[in-house]
Amino acid sequence: MSALRNIRMLARYTAWANDLLFDALLQLPDGEATTKRATLFGNMVHTLNHAFVVDRIWQAHLQHRDHGFKARNTETHPPLAELRRDQGMLDEWYIGYADRLSERTHDEVVEFEFVDGGAGAMTRGDILLHVVNHKTYHRGVVADLMYQVPARPPTMDLPVFLRDAAPAMLSRKVR
Repeated sequence: MSALRNIRMLARYTAWANDLLFDALLQLPDGEATTKRATLFGNMVHTLNHAFVVDRIWQAHLQHRDHGFKARNTETHPPLAELRRDQGMLDEWYIGYADRLSERTHDEVVEFEFVDGGAGAMTRGDILLHVVNHKTYHRGVVADLMYQVPARPPTMDLPVFLRDAAPAMLSRKVR
């Protein structure tokens, strides 16, 4: 049961860290989150949009349905407040999904097609771990971009979550 406990905790950690980062971005001076910067996706919001799009792709794989994306990001990004709302709803979906996994379904293999082509197969648990890890990576990119504003990013480390938020979040069930 350790793997299930861990993935449930990590799903909540991701939602917590996303909330902290979106809150911090909303406090930046107007336009800073969308200012063109030397980064793969051009700005902070488009970077987080990429993480959101990838979350939607993996959600579709877990549900055995088509996701409709032809790339791992969209040409444009939504406004920051809209992306925050949509990411929050998707984070809640992932928490609920993790909560509903059993040991059997955690280890069940899901076959899928990568967006850029080629077949893939991963367990449901490994997909969830990837979703968490992928967002952690891109939150780190955005945190680094915040120093260019200059602004200090929030502390989003797992040990801080475990100390400050985990007890309340781990007892909360999502449907």
